Amino acid sequence: MTIATQLERGLDAMGLALDAAARAKLVAYLELIGKWNKVHNLTAVREPAQMVVLHLLDSLSVLPHVANARTLLDVGTGAGLPGIPIAIARPDLAVTLLDSSHKKATFLRQAKAELALANVEVACERVENWHPPAPFDAVVSRAFAELADFVAQSGHLVAPGGTMLAMKGVYPFEEIARIPSTHRVESVVAIAVPTLEAQRHLVLMKAA
Repeated sequence: MTIATQLERGLDAMGLALDAAARAKLVAYLELIGKWNKVHNLTAVREPAQMVVLHLLDSLSVLPHVANARTLLDVGTGAGLPGIPIAIARPDLAVTLLDSSHKKATFLRQAKAELALANVEVACERVENWHPPAPFDAVVSRAFAELADFVAQSGHLVAPGGTMLAMKGVYPFEEIARIPSTHRVESVVAIAVPTLEAQRHLVLMKAA
């Protein structure tokens, strides 16, 4: 099965309708990661079929939960996950990719240029020290180890009434118990990623 066919089947299973141009950009993005991985070790996942599931479909599972957002920040984005797949699927959404690694920021700028992502901005800063001109409707991360750290370091970047979204594996009972009183959990959603047997949960948090 080709990568394009696998992606199309995964999108169908998730009920996501993306046009041919968006699907082509998603495939091109994976190819770009693969090319850079040979030299720069951007991601641990190397096998293309796994990349479709773990990079693309996993990232796109966030889409229904940022439907009303106009601006989104991806904290600790690494190779652009989940921010770039979301930006490709939602060209109307202004997506900022934040990472403190200069190597990764270089890749992100290259991806923005090659994929012609006019709705993407790249910031190479430490999250706790970064103060952009305006806060964001949605702040997402799948890289932070602890929910409490995510809240403590990124909470100032969320607009009033905005949402913090943390992508997790198994239901993070203990981490939720350690979230500071400044924030509350609005919901924890079980996410189904096609052909992925591991558990996935999305923790949605707001300022208390």
